[in-house]
Amino acid sequence: MKRNIFQKQDDSEISKPVGPETVADESDKTTSVHVDSDKASDIINLVNISQVYTDHSPPNIVFKDFNLDIKDIKTRGQFITIMGKSGCGKSTLLRYISGLQEPTSGDVYIYGKKRTDRDRIPMVFQQYTSFEWKTVLQNVALPLILKGVSREEAHEKAMNMIEIVGLAGHENKWAKYPILSGGQLQRVAIARNLVVNPQILLMDEPFGALDTVTRKQIQVFLRSIFESAKIDPTVIFVTHSESEAVFLSTDIFILDSGPATVRHHFKIDLPQNRDDSIRYSTGFTDYVNKLGSLLEDLKKETNHR
Repeated sequence: MKRNIFQKQDDSEISKPVGPETVADESDKTTSVHVDSDKASDIINLVNISQVYTDHSPPNIVFKDFNLDIKDIKTRGQFITIMGKSGCGKSTLLRYISGLQEPTSGDVYIYGKKRTDRDRIPMVFQQYTSFEWKTVLQNVALPLILKGVSREEAHEKAMNMIEIVGLAGHENKWAKYPILSGGQLQRVAIARNLVVNPQILLMDEPFGALDTVTRKQIQVFLRSIFESAKIDPTVIFVTHSESEAVFLSTDIFILDSGPATVRHHFKIDLPQNRDDSIRYSTGFTDYVNKLGSLLEDLKKETNHR
């Protein structure tokens, strides 16, 4: 039975923003894409985004009139990965969506409505973000308690989420290393963000500090969470790992830099249900090689500018 771990707005609440719909494909940096509105609504719109840091000489222009639309294809979740070389603006895009950073100019829309300071979109970081002086249960229950949910109900919902992420039996342990492993601490962070039933989950290189074996295990775990969602979730993920991107994603966007553009966008046509065996398939290997080649070509182009 699928679990309702993500929640989505009713379509009647969706209004359309005013702004261009620009996405890039593999052959053109600024190809306009029009999607049938009967089949897709907008989850996220970044409209005419510019980001200029003036503490450099000359100023560092990360984005200039940047546009990106993320569409909601009905009855299907999305796992979108953003890639590109360091400094191209991947993490900055997540901060715009989460509300942790405002662009120099431009607008961010969430489900057709301009985001405000009251919007809260959860984000999982590479660094462990649990409160070490609280237990696993207290960490996971905290967002609910801050929303005014009674302690009893918050703990009940938190325990349900702890079971979902595979931490049952650890709920009364302190959420810190080495009491919990790195992979377990990231599961705590994921559970804390999922417990409030978000429509969108942002993840900024969350597995970068994990060893190879643990990293693969938690990729399988995250994919299983995504696949078990009752209604279509949107996960937006940043990574430097080609194999991780292919294993997790339905879509991959590759950013160019100086200033940033969407240089490539392609879909991952692999089975919806994925486990470790998919890594040994020809299709998986072909995607990883293609992605590595695109990123290497992009790096060479940047070095020759």
